[in-house]
Amino acid sequence: MISTAGRGKGNLPVRGRMSKPVEAYQIKVTLRDSQPPIWRRIQVRSDTTLAKLHRILQRVMGWEDTHLHQFVIQDERYGAPYKNDEGPRKMRDERKHKLGDVVPAEGSEFRYDYDFGDNWQHVLVVEKTFHPRRGFGTPCV
Repeated sequence: MISTAGRGKGNLPVRGRMSKPVEAYQIKVTLRDSQPPIWRRIQVRSDTTLAKLHRILQRVMGWEDTHLHQFVIQDERYGAPYKNDEGPRKMRDERKHKLGDVVPAEGSEFRYDYDFGDNWQHVLVVEKTFHPRRGFGTPCV
């Protein structure tokens, strides 16, 4: 007997979305316009949501998460959505987007803005990607 589990209409195989293999990203985070330069180098998994990356950046940069923030990636804004955010520049929900889906490769550069009043801008550059070693799950600084 042939199983039809995982098959769609007419018992044809259902094409599922292939998940990309998880990679580790080494990212250099630089606070723009700081003298002397203030920067950190972190390693995170490609399946890290932008919401989690926000929490990681808060910790490594010494911020206290008391202000608004956003990621700017290829002219798209990602952050914590709020009720009255409308129009073509609407904030995309950072909880629904993984790093590897929006920042696909080595050399990719994007921005993390924190505290819109003081305008702390961080430039993030993916320096390299690699296969994570077994047990790699906690971000590294």
